[in-house]
Amino acid sequence: MHIGVIGIGTYVPDTFLSAADLAKATGVPEAVVAEKFGVRRKPVAGPDDTTAVMGLRAARAALADAGVEGKDLGLVLWCGAQHKDYPCWLAGLYVANELGASGAWSFDMEAMCGSMMAALDVAKSLMLARDDLDTVLLVSGYRNNDLIDLSEPTTRWMMDIGSGGSACVLRKNSGRNVILGSSFRGDGSMSLDCVVPTLGSKAWPPRPGDLERAHFSIPDEAGFKAKLGERTMPNFYAVIDRALELSGGLGRADIGYLAMLHFKRSAHDGILAELGLDESRSTYLDQYGHLGQNDQLLSIRLGLGDGRIRDGDYVVLVGAGLGFVWAASVVRWGPWIE
Repeated sequence: MHIGVIGIGTYVPDTFLSAADLAKATGVPEAVVAEKFGVRRKPVAGPDDTTAVMGLRAARAALADAGVEGKDLGLVLWCGAQHKDYPCWLAGLYVANELGASGAWSFDMEAMCGSMMAALDVAKSLMLARDDLDTVLLVSGYRNNDLIDLSEPTTRWMMDIGSGGSACVLRKNSGRNVILGSSFRGDGSMSLDCVVPTLGSKAWPPRPGDLERAHFSIPDEAGFKAKLGERTMPNFYAVIDRALELSGGLGRADIGYLAMLHFKRSAHDGILAELGLDESRSTYLDQYGHLGQNDQLLSIRLGLGDGRIRDGDYVVLVGAGLGFVWAASVVRWGPWIE
């Protein structure tokens, strides 16, 4: 028995901030924004593109790609951002209802920018464990750019954060695009290093001035960067290597395509070099920036579109998110032979 991906959908708003716009807002030279930070432009949602609506639009595209309807779904798993249309609200049930998935149950989960890989593993486990669960939708929306103040110096490195949605349909014994191993790491010692300090239960009820502070900030920037420098890349490579090992004893040489989150250009190139991959084995998202847990499916969509992903490739999805979490999953693309 196996679980495979039978459809992928993405949604990107049609409004963008350019490198010039970001340079004006941050004070960073335009050439540095475009070349060093690797953001030539990024999509930014308008008022009609709420978090859940962007997920819904991606979900409709995924269902069309899979050739299934809402009524065919047994579960809708929301793995998008916590910054949703309403607080204390289940976006997955909203999406299920809009899709006509009247027979589906739903729950919301998040592992920040590791959410899509976590959702793949959770859904796979549920589907293998339950006889009554054959077709599942994973859906995500993200507009955490709302929580980024481009004039805040401590979070200038997050200027790449934008808006978008993604979704994929999974099916039991699909015969193609089979989900193999996944791996995760977490470091809770970094959980308070970069947070939105207002509007949560820690600072409730809101006080005058809280709205102006409702954006990510880093109290100890030097300490935070030191931790990132020590821990990010070792954990990033560790989850990739472990996910490959859990996929039948694979190694780095078996990677056919790397679907990873947006990084600054030097980090992206350094990761490819460390893994022994050339530029054709990944897609640099400088026309999109960082769309949270949507980066991996967007990368796969783009990779399929320009022929970078071929049948038989082992596709590695990998991400890292605030909190701090690292996550990787392996999918063998193309027809499956037991």
